[in-house]
Amino acid sequence: MSSLLRNLRYSVRMLWKSPGLTLTVLLTLALGIGANTAIFTVDYATLLAPMPYPQPEQLVVVWSKIKTYHNGISAGDYTDWKNQAHSFSTLSAFTGASFNIASKEEPENIDGREVTVGYYNMMGRPFFLGRDFLPEEGVAGKDHVVILTHKLWAHLGGDSKILGTAMRLNGEPYTVVGVLPPGLDDRSDEQLAVPLVFKPEQLNHDFHWLLSIGRLKPGVTIQQAQADMDAVTANIAKAYPKSNQGWGSFVEPLKNDFLPSERKQTLWLLLGAVAFILLIACVNVANLLLARGMARQKELAVRSALGASRRTIFVQLLTESLLLALTGGLLGVGAGYAMLRALIAIMPKGTLPSEADLQLNLPILGFTLVATTLAGVLFGSAPAWYASRIDPGEALKEGGRTGTAAGRHRLRQSLVVGEFALALALLSGAGLAIHSFLNLLKVDLGMNTDHVLTFFLNVPDSRPKDPEKITAYYHQMLASIDSVPGVTATAASTGLPLYGAGFGMPFTIVGKPAFNDPSLRPNTEYGMVTPGFFKTFGVKITSGRAISDQDTTNSVKVAVVNEDFVKKYLKDADPLQTRISVEELIPGVTKLGPPQEWQIVGVYHTVKARDSKDGRPEMRIPFFQIPWPGAGIGVRTAGDPAAMVKSIAAAVHRVDPEVAVAFPRTMDEIHDNVLSNDRFTLTLFVCFAVVALLLAALGVYGVMSFSVAQRKHEIALRMALGSRRSGVVALIVREGLTLAGIGLGLGLVGAYFVGRSMQTTLYGVGKLDLSVFASVAALLLTSAVIACVVPARRAASVQPMQALRSE
Repeated sequence: MSSLLRNLRYSVRMLWKSPGLTLTVLLTLALGIGANTAIFTVDYATLLAPMPYPQPEQLVVVWSKIKTYHNGISAGDYTDWKNQAHSFSTLSAFTGASFNIASKEEPENIDGREVTVGYYNMMGRPFFLGRDFLPEEGVAGKDHVVILTHKLWAHLGGDSKILGTAMRLNGEPYTVVGVLPPGLDDRSDEQLAVPLVFKPEQLNHDFHWLLSIGRLKPGVTIQQAQADMDAVTANIAKAYPKSNQGWGSFVEPLKNDFLPSERKQTLWLLLGAVAFILLIACVNVANLLLARGMARQKELAVRSALGASRRTIFVQLLTESLLLALTGGLLGVGAGYAMLRALIAIMPKGTLPSEADLQLNLPILGFTLVATTLAGVLFGSAPAWYASRIDPGEALKEGGRTGTAAGRHRLRQSLVVGEFALALALLSGAGLAIHSFLNLLKVDLGMNTDHVLTFFLNVPDSRPKDPEKITAYYHQMLASIDSVPGVTATAASTGLPLYGAGFGMPFTIVGKPAFNDPSLRPNTEYGMVTPGFFKTFGVKITSGRAISDQDTTNSVKVAVVNEDFVKKYLKDADPLQTRISVEELIPGVTKLGPPQEWQIVGVYHTVKARDSKDGRPEMRIPFFQIPWPGAGIGVRTAGDPAAMVKSIAAAVHRVDPEVAVAFPRTMDEIHDNVLSNDRFTLTLFVCFAVVALLLAALGVYGVMSFSVAQRKHEIALRMALGSRRSGVVALIVREGLTLAGIGLGLGLVGAYFVGRSMQTTLYGVGKLDLSVFASVAALLLTSAVIACVVPARRAASVQPMQALRSE
């Protein structure tokens, strides 16, 4: 212990004597460790941390499964699962919902949930005020009760006496019985919950619209629960072969990583990118410490001559490195916190699940400590080992040179080579991300996004579902919006472009063999649109005709499909001579009716899906042949659509004062939001790549500066013998570019593997994108030239006779 304290005191004195070098090292480490801390915090909270509920290992998600696809469940399946399964202490179901909340000026739309009784108690959620729903509140007539998030409670005034008071949701009174605590639930889009009560017609097995979470009984494993559910779903399939043949279940732990696979891949790639940053930082620090070791040769030689062993010198220098690393780590925690706050500020909404709590905690600090220690060992071992091998007799000679100087110089050169290899790999990743993003900007969306405002009408579920009344309601609504000055076209549809058609439906092609197993039928996006849909959104009809005003409930049932539908399902058929059979969707009822045939009368240009990368087969039918209660509205305007929100909202409220204009956004905003995650990822990759580029350039600059200082005598002799200054500059630059070139050659291998690992996150970019690799290599070589020119010009300015006289 005494020797450790002595080493630490000596380390502090020696580092204090070189404040410039010490500060450079600390800032370099703080940058590398801070970036790793910030990104690991995001990865840990999203992919690794236990769920923030009591006994989270007991919580599972239970899906319906068909083939290899996981799906929601039907109300009939849920009730049978709950009655027949023996593995769960509680099995709950929920679904998303939207509510109009009455306010003084105009209705406000709030996203929420419908949950079965006992849901929050099952999750182990405490209450800030009040309680969970009671069993008797899970029946019709007693279900007008509501639980608020703390965020919504505060938004509504934060009244501590709110329990027992009434608030109007969708035009009806609901009694507030609970308020959730601040934190987790406030990060969700869903800000209130009401009881989920099944109507008799909803208790069927063919309409999948629910999600299910269960808590396993103590001692029950996931495997046992899966075996239990396999038996249950097999029994249900025998009882209901028409709807459940081919359907099973899938039980998996409740976890944070229910994210698109591309997003999870991106999170791991970002962690890899910041690991590269830390490695490059360590290489730079190692180079600095090697240079410092050269400057301390005589000091170390004296210590060795006075009896210090090589082990003692090695341990002393390694202690200095670890002290630097730990101090840099402490600064890195602060830098990581600042970077994390910045990440949260610029992160697009919905990037991470609401359960992901982005806070520095013990596991994060443990990771930082491990990264810091490894960094200290990594950058400190080689300089300490070389310094401990000094020959004291040689070092103490006047003008003598140690026998290890050449080896030390080779090590510094090798470190620069490695630095450039790492930098090329990281910059290639950023280049690929840029190329992918540029490709996304060039994607043909299949529509015109300019001058279009969109919003949703959340028509209360209590409204009549009679098709004639729905038809009259939307005719009146569209006419009112059409009358607003500056509006040129309007449309209603169950799904807006970039969001999808509204439903996913299995179908059969009339005249082709039917499937004995209904689960084997093909699927398509399916939705209803009014006649103005294609004009409003600028979607081109490529063959046949669009839906028209003549397509009503009394006319032949018709449909239009997109080009992807034709490519996938009608390659060898004339689409305009094809009929499609789809089970009937009944307005306001979560139950499928009998199959109906739809004659295809038109084909339209594929509109890209929400991720803007791929199209999906779509089938759209006339809205007024199957009127649907809730719909999205599109409005094409002559001027700025965002400036017309108030006037269009007023037109809506002239028809229905209780319905809120929900989520008003222009299509340009929606498209921008679609690209937000890609833009966020691109920004991070570019920032990390710029840091890597700067560190690599500084590494070359440091090595070449040190090399020039060491070769001062040689350069002076060359110039005395007639070498021109331009020749000296060329010599130094050539040596630096040689190191950079070797590093780039080795880095191409790493760049290839980076490209492979990023494939699922890229669009229109191959594993070997030569244009990206060439551009990145040129950028790195340019930075190497700039880093070499300064020491080269300094070397060329040497006065030969003065330098030789000093030697």
